[in-house]
Amino acid sequence: MKKQTKLIRIQTEKTQFREHSTPLYMTSSFCFEDAQMGKDLFDNSLEGNIYSRFSNPTVQEFVDKVCMLEEMEDGIATSTGMAAVYAGFAAHLQSGDHIVSSKALFGSAHQIITQILPKWGISHTYVNASEPKEVWEAAIQPNTKMIYLETPSNPGLELVDMEMAGQIAKAHNLIYFVDNCFATPVLQVPATYGANLVVHSATKFMDGQGRVLGGIIVGTKEMIEPVRFFCRQTGPSLSPFNAWVLSKSLETLTLRVDKHCENAEKLALALEGLPGVKKVNYPFLPSHPQYDLAKKQMSAGGALVTIELEGGFERVIKFTKLLTIPSLTSNLGDSRTTITNPDTTTHAKVSKQDKELLGIFEGSMRISVGLEDIEDIIEDFKQAINGSN
Repeated sequence: MKKQTKLIRIQTEKTQFREHSTPLYMTSSFCFEDAQMGKDLFDNSLEGNIYSRFSNPTVQEFVDKVCMLEEMEDGIATSTGMAAVYAGFAAHLQSGDHIVSSKALFGSAHQIITQILPKWGISHTYVNASEPKEVWEAAIQPNTKMIYLETPSNPGLELVDMEMAGQIAKAHNLIYFVDNCFATPVLQVPATYGANLVVHSATKFMDGQGRVLGGIIVGTKEMIEPVRFFCRQTGPSLSPFNAWVLSKSLETLTLRVDKHCENAEKLALALEGLPGVKKVNYPFLPSHPQYDLAKKQMSAGGALVTIELEGGFERVIKFTKLLTIPSLTSNLGDSRTTITNPDTTTHAKVSKQDKELLGIFEGSMRISVGLEDIEDIIEDFKQAINGSN
């Protein structure tokens, strides 16, 4: 079966009630038939559910679907995307280890790598996303354990050549860890380039309507086993209700992402060259510096468009007040178009120098293009840009 069919048809085993729609297992724990069964479950001689901090049928259905999409063997669902990112680091790294990472990262991932991991003696080297293989190779140290990257990045939409990174990881026997949140497995599958861990904020496109928080990390069985141990002990568990919402939402992921991409490309083309717009950034625009790479490893350009307005933050304030359709919020991946100024929101705690290196300026706006009629969206952006000049 094709992936879209599997997305619809993967679900928990039917109960005696013969339900059509998958049930919600909203329970904190599960009963044992007798004391022997309890012993067997806890010593791992029998597989089964014990406690929803460890596993839950509704959560497992969500995990199974994402594993199928990402072509991975196993996974762990978490309460948020950042919990999944941190679990991937914490489960595999120890004092003295070193990470090579793309410099273009979500603000919270940057804070973990630069502020939290160093407390335990874990160091890092940042590499600009667009650097050639030789520069990435030069960043590898004797104690390097992992390559971590986002592609496309948040919010600058920089790309890393996943094939190149996979070759380096394989040559040096490194863990290859990819944040695939922006592209989703609809547009690219990092496992095809050798990734052995892939992470998502399921809050974004996997939900798609801004309702629930969730995260997931999937990978090979070997890579997920330490993550399972870490999460079982520390408890960043996804609630069964949120898993149920996310699993049902995945049934329309492909349809939604296709429309998001269509709308985003039309908006990017409409805004490029407008007076008052310094720059439009979108992977499938020929003007994008990594356009050829985007065409190579993505099937479409994604839902995110970034623009830089002339006039700095004062212009941003005027512009956002004139918009009538987009929601002004730091979330993304919603059916509704959302917009934020990364300089003062998602990357507010990143230094000015680092922000400029990442292409984040006072006038930067990150747009997550929704599913509204694109002509309405284009008209609204044009009037707000013209009116704030």
